[in-house]
Amino acid sequence: MAKLIKMPEIAANATSAVIKAWTKQEGDAVKVGDVLAEIETDKALIEFDADEAGVLGKILAPAGKDIEVGAPIAVLFAVGETNVDIDAVLAAAGVASAPAPAAAIPLAAIPEANVSGAAIAVPPAAPAAATSAAAANGGRIFASPLARRVARERGVDLGALQGSGPRGRIVKRDVEGAPAAPAAAAVQAAAPAAAQVAAGVGAAYVEVAHSGMRRTIARRLTESKSSIPHFYLKADCRMDKLIALRTEINASAPRKISINDFIVKAAAATLRAVPEANVSWTDTAMRKYAQADISVAVSTEGGLITPVVRAAEGKSLSTISAEIADLAARARSNALSPEEYQGGSFTISNLGMFGMQEFSAIINPPQAAILAVGATEQRAVVVDGALAVASMMTVTLSVDHRAIDGAVGAQWLAQFKQYIENPLSILI
Repeated sequence: MAKLIKMPEIAANATSAVIKAWTKQEGDAVKVGDVLAEIETDKALIEFDADEAGVLGKILAPAGKDIEVGAPIAVLFAVGETNVDIDAVLAAAGVASAPAPAAAIPLAAIPEANVSGAAIAVPPAAPAAATSAAAANGGRIFASPLARRVARERGVDLGALQGSGPRGRIVKRDVEGAPAAPAAAAVQAAAPAAAQVAAGVGAAYVEVAHSGMRRTIARRLTESKSSIPHFYLKADCRMDKLIALRTEINASAPRKISINDFIVKAAAATLRAVPEANVSWTDTAMRKYAQADISVAVSTEGGLITPVVRAAEGKSLSTISAEIADLAARARSNALSPEEYQGGSFTISNLGMFGMQEFSAIINPPQAAILAVGATEQRAVVVDGALAVASMMTVTLSVDHRAIDGAVGAQWLAQFKQYIENPLSILI
């Protein structure tokens, strides 16, 4: 019996989501666990898997459209069904009739699936190598959403690739290393020419539609800057002891520790020492957090995302380092689950690797503070009345004045500076 497939609640409290792309098309056979579509949340692409076998009979929600959670997005035909009244299925569920398709699919042409085992009657595809991801996983292709999108753009057959990601998962680099189909290459080559404007009209440009992530970033940061009363505190931290300790640790540690790992650890320790700053504002009450969940800003192709290191105050430097590396890698391949980038209590944004001496960051709501970290560089300083050279790092704390008073913010930054300049104290 045909059934409706509805938009799932991909992220907590989400009211809608965007179908980035359908990976199955009308008439395609579907097995349990097959990826039906890629759904874009505000920060990631999530693969939506089928929980029943059948045939994708009708797509109700086109790609690129914002759909309310719980709204029908497709109709799944039962195996062997050849005469389905889609309007009746929608009416039974209290949904308006679907618009007539541009070209109806003959029901007789819809293949039947063999739910008892492996075979599905689908048009034959080009044979894949015996070591391909599809062969290794019983016919199902495991690939990241970003890899699937790049493959579609380049015309690469995912079934012929061998994944280099975890458990053989195909990732972006695998697709980029594969030859593009001739037709796709021709389209790519022609794209720049199509983007040119007429001579004398103006400069050439290409309009790229906003992704769901970019729209969300724009909305949240506009709301933050316009509704949160920011104030800013700046401190210069001397880094010589931290650099020496890091060098000593990395000389024998199996995993190299970065300066940013120390910063995350120091921020978490500071939130424990000054719990009045580990809060957020709500209209009815002050929310005080029991642990330091540190959001770490990561730049991706689609925009900024902030995966969270949970309870960082109780974790070792090596554990923090490993978690940040893993979260950042999966953030860049759009493989994070919503719970991995939602719910932090404090954010760190580090642009030091780009040579920025200092900057002010916008608070990531509903959090009440964010620390902007600049580059570590040698500067002239005065020590005991004499001029000297030291490694210095400038940090700027942006604070929500509704939740954190100036004195508390200053206390937090002074304690953070103390930890950074005496790093052994955060390891004891």
